[in-house]
Order: sequence, then structure tokens, then C-alpha cells
Amino acid sequence: MDTLVEYAVDGHVARLTLNSPHNRNALSGTLVSHLHQGLQDAAADAAVRVVVLGHTGGTFCAGADLAEASGGDPFDMAAGRARELAALLRAIVESPRPVIAAIDGHVRAGGLGLVGACDIVVAGPRSTFALTEARIGVAPAIISLTLLPKLSARAAARYYLTGEKFDAGEAAAIGLVTIAADDVDAAVASLVADIGHGSPQGLAASKALTTAAILAGFDRDAQRLATESAQLFVSAEAREGMLAFLEKRPPRWAAP
Repeated sequence: MDTLVEYAVDGHVARLTLNSPHNRNALSGTLVSHLHQGLQDAAADAAVRVVVLGHTGGTFCAGADLAEASGGDPFDMAAGRARELAALLRAIVESPRPVIAAIDGHVRAGGLGLVGACDIVVAGPRSTFALTEARIGVAPAIISLTLLPKLSARAAARYYLTGEKFDAGEAAAIGLVTIAADDVDAAVASLVADIGHGSPQGLAASKALTTAAILAGFDRDAQRLATESAQLFVSAEAREGMLAFLEKRPPRWAAP
């Protein structure tokens, strides 16, 4: 089976490329497992100074893989997926290597959690973002662990509630994105070159200063949010919302 996350090292750069275009790089169990492995490989390689997280296709990450939302006890499965996502986001935050997201495509729902977990984010002109959970009867629970520390409070309220799309420029203005760039590759190359001057110890210790409060939030809230997320996913409203999404129709509660 082909890996859903390509791993390659070029000098001091480890590149992790989400490569599951058939489902818009959705967070399937297999993709999450492969991404975990890539992060571990980068951390174990003494030559690597920085990780660049990119993507193939026109979508960076579409969020949860709804095709996996069946089989077994629904609550247990939903809770397991929530814990799995929390563990992945924490792995990015805890990585001793700085992680740069290189995005030039669509990002939806749980995919924004990946963006929030990265240390630096570059987004290109084809990038769009949306937190669409409320539209299918759930909420951006687990990904709040990485999003709320980055977003302004007003922006979080607006985009959590409206589900509207916004572009790279707006994402930079509200703190989600570091740089909105016309040329993503050039912007990432400049950042990579600068980070390459840092020592492994210096980079890890400097990153840890910026992530301590986020990790404290994981310690405090991750288990509670996983339970809340699962309760929402197994609710009647969420079943209707996901069915409507799959059937490409408005849910019952949608305003005319």
C-alpha cells in the first residue's frame, strides 16, 4: 500500500507531503498514522533542522474522513477518532523540530487544526479556509486546542459560528497564518534558510517557549473535549448533518 504521507529529506529539511488526493487529504486513520511516523522519523534524524508539511492536489486537508464514521459502537469510535486527532496535533506541537506548513489549497474543519499546530504557516493565493463543523451539527472541539491560542477572540467567534470561507490574507490578519504569499515555495525556502542557522538545541528550546501554554491546554482540556466531540458526533443532529453533506442537500435546520 502506498503511503498517504510522503517523507523525504533534503539537507536539513524533512518534507512531509499529504498525498491522499482521492479523499482530499482527509484525516483517515491511515493518514494520521503515516503523519505520526514522519514526525518521528524527522525528530530522530540529527541532520534535520526543520519539517515542511505540504500537500498534493488542490486541498491541503478536508478534515475528518466521514467515510470512516461507521462500524462498531458509534460513541466509542467517535471518541477514539477525537483522541487520535488530539494525539496527532500534540505530536506536531511537541516535535523538537520547527514545523512549517506550506499551503496552496483548501483547508476545512479538522485540517485547520493541523494549521494551528504548526509553528509557521505560509499560505498561497489558492488557499481558502472554513470551519464548517456547526453546519453538520458538531463543533471544532479538539482543534480548538491549537486554534484558540492563535486566533483573535473575535475571529474565532465569527468563523466558528458562520462557517464562511476566508482567504490567505484574512487568515494572516487573524493570526492563523504567518505569511500570505504569492509564491509559497520561495517564502518557505527563505524561512528554511533562516532556521538552518539555528542549532538543534537552540531551535528545540526556543520552540518549547512558544508551545508551553498550548501543551498546558492539551493537559487540561483534551480528554474533556474528546468526550464532548464524541457526544456531538453521535447526536441526531449530527447524523442528519452528515447525511445531508453526503447527499449534497441542505440539512433540515438550514435557513431558507
